[in-house]
Amino acid sequence: MARKNTARKTLKLAPVLDLNEATALHEKLLALKGSSVEIDASAVERIGALCTQVLMAGARSWKEDQSSFTFSQVSDAFIKTTQLVGVDIAPLMAKET
Repeated sequence: MARKNTARKTLKLAPVLDLNEATALHEKLLALKGSSVEIDASAVERIGALCTQVLMAGARSWKEDQSSFTFSQVSDAFIKTTQLVGVDIAPLMAKET
C-alpha cells in the first residue's frame, strides 16, 4: 500500500481569480493531491464564483481523503466575496496553536 505524503504544502493564490484563472487553479490543486494543503489567499483582490467553487470542491475532496485543507491567510476582499456568494470559510481557517 502506498504511503500518503503528509508534508504540508502551501498554495499562494493569485490576486485575480476570475474565469480565466479557474482551470489553472484546478490544475494547481490537483498537483497537490495527497498532501496537506494550506491556502494563502492574502493577496487576493478579486475572486469569481467559479474559482470559489473550485476551492470548495478542493476542500470537500481533501476532507473525503481525510487530509488537511486550510486557509492560513485571507484578504478582506476574499472574505467579503466568499460571504457574498454564500460560502463560509471559517471552518476551513487554520487554527492557531
